[in-house]
Amino acid sequence: MSSPAASAVPSESPQSTPAVEQTALKVLAAISVAHMLNDIIQSLIPATYPLLRDSLKLSYGDIGLITFAFQLTASLLQPVVGIYTDRRPKPYSLAIGMGMTLIGLLFFSQARSLWTLMASAALIGTGSSIFHPEASRMAHMAAGGRHGFAQSLFQVGGNFGTSLGPLLAAAIIFPYGQGYIAWFALIALAGIIVLAKVGAWYHGKLATRAAKGIVSRPRRHPTLSSRQVFAAIGVLVALVLSKYIYLVSFTSYYALYMEAKFGVTKQQSQLCSFAFLFAVAVGTFAGGPLGDRFGRKVVIWFSILGVAPFALALPHAGLVGTIVLTVFIGAILASAFSAILVFAQELLPGRVGAVAGLFFGFAFGISAIAAAVLGQWADRTSLEHVFQMCAYLPLMGIIAAFLPKLEKHA
Repeated sequence: MSSPAASAVPSESPQSTPAVEQTALKVLAAISVAHMLNDIIQSLIPATYPLLRDSLKLSYGDIGLITFAFQLTASLLQPVVGIYTDRRPKPYSLAIGMGMTLIGLLFFSQARSLWTLMASAALIGTGSSIFHPEASRMAHMAAGGRHGFAQSLFQVGGNFGTSLGPLLAAAIIFPYGQGYIAWFALIALAGIIVLAKVGAWYHGKLATRAAKGIVSRPRRHPTLSSRQVFAAIGVLVALVLSKYIYLVSFTSYYALYMEAKFGVTKQQSQLCSFAFLFAVAVGTFAGGPLGDRFGRKVVIWFSILGVAPFALALPHAGLVGTIVLTVFIGAILASAFSAILVFAQELLPGRVGAVAGLFFGFAFGISAIAAAVLGQWADRTSLEHVFQMCAYLPLMGIIAAFLPKLEKHA
């Protein structure tokens, strides 16, 4: 039972706030740019694997452990951060998180053993765990009702930054060595400046809402029972599971796969990674608006199951065919996450940060475990065998049929 004092405070609902506010495009653009800067740094970790493998004599299993350390800290902390900031938003926490990423990056540039590499990667992952839930909340607040578009714009910055990582590694790190990773601290510094300004906007927005007596509290879904909601969340979690296990085979091992199977150079393998990751950025940007227009269930269904024919053909293709197929795989597969995240936020109203932390954290956690397992598997068999087996994962997209239909579209 709620107390009289609690009931006197109006909660945020469709009746107490305007249905659609003007989308704060400048704020969304700034958050997207910050996400790009954050993920450029994060993408340097897997981008440097071919260099580190040779210079430090690492095995595929060692590489998997580095990814595991990075993804583990990001995955475990993100739900905690999301739940906490749902109750106590922290506008300037994003700049602090980027500061931790900067420190981790500097340590990573000087690491000379597996354990120091893992510790540095874990610190970068901690910065990421602070960034994603609260940045997703900011994007939701600035969306003005266009939540799919807002999440896509926010996430495409990260995907574009991820795609730039291999190019920058090929241009700067591979020719000059691991120590040049430290120069990317300037990118982290730029991110801190951008996030401090965004934090000031967020602080003002929170103050305005507090002055109006508007608070955001968890609410039940208006039409679905708790059992239906959690069953749908279970389906979404399973889809994220299949998506990110398959995705991590590319983000951690695609460059090495191209070197091993086709004999391309390290720089050429990074260009192949860029083509895949740029396609991921395009797909991410398309997924949110398509979900706003046609319904998120349709986009989720297509983006997971629709990858299957390309994935199954990939291990049997030649060099050019592999590059072409990976572009289609990246674009189609990436369109799912914005739709999945907004779908989950609609299932659990008032829990924007918790949902973002849960799904970002789960995605990072699955990636951590999958990277370690796939690395050990590749050591025992081959990378080609790993890609052959992972090709069946997108078939799990068929379970999207069990999701409820939430929206009606003209």
